[in-house]
Amino acid sequence: MRYLYFPGCSLKGTGRAYEESLLAVFGALGVELQEIDDWNCCGATAYMSVDETKSYALAGRNLALAEREDLDVIAPCSACYLVLNKTQKGLAEHPELHRKVVKALKAGGLDYKGTVRVRHPLDVLVNDVGLDKIAALIKNPMKGHRFATYYGCQIVRPYATFDDQDDPMTMEKLLKAAGAECVSYPLKTRCCGGSLTGTLPEVGLRLAYILIKEAKKRGAEAIVTVCPLCQFNLDGTQGQIAKKYERVDLPIVYFTQILGLAMGISASELGLTRGIIPAQAVLAGR
Repeated sequence: MRYLYFPGCSLKGTGRAYEESLLAVFGALGVELQEIDDWNCCGATAYMSVDETKSYALAGRNLALAEREDLDVIAPCSACYLVLNKTQKGLAEHPELHRKVVKALKAGGLDYKGTVRVRHPLDVLVNDVGLDKIAALIKNPMKGHRFATYYGCQIVRPYATFDDQDDPMTMEKLLKAAGAECVSYPLKTRCCGGSLTGTLPEVGLRLAYILIKEAKKRGAEAIVTVCPLCQFNLDGTQGQIAKKYERVDLPIVYFTQILGLAMGISASELGLTRGIIPAQAVLAGR
């Protein structure tokens, strides 16, 4: 299996552990990821408020680059995954916008036809690789470990292309294949506060606190997520949460890190030492 890989800015910076664990897991599964040459920032959600047409052109450039290879694109970052899908949908539904963006891309020697399929790693692992193949490669089952799966608000809304919009379950399937137990966690698609912690800290901090407190209340030893912004926000605000509410001390890890541990990949190769809140509970017995 071979896919194009769009890392986006986060996986080269604050989400570096996500990239490390993703590449390690996909490599162990024999899945080839080819990073898109000369990719650029997708613009995330903020750029849309600056100039809508330019934001579509910015994200569309990555899709145009991908079309040269005729392969599905894997976008691990939730914001990137959302923006690339939104760009495809917007260009397909608005002819005048499509015309402007194609004109801009052609000025840069590119073309856009809308033929690339944007995928999330969860989708590829469950539906292409398959749970049976993953389970067969589990060397150190995560038996006895209990996790709260947290999807965030972007990969199933507004486009629920591979999972249920209200109660996604692909991450649970993967963690169960790794031998772990997933606690019941109704807040799995609730917003973590994201950039609100920097703009409206009272609001953002409370959103993060509620998510972490509820996961601990339900007996989770870590929150397992798919989003680099969510990971950074929930991990990095726990000091502030301790000052304002109470000490929570709950590790926030990526699903690829848990899969990697179960597959026998070392904690250092998976970036498990990069978290602000230590992951000793997750590593127990490894």
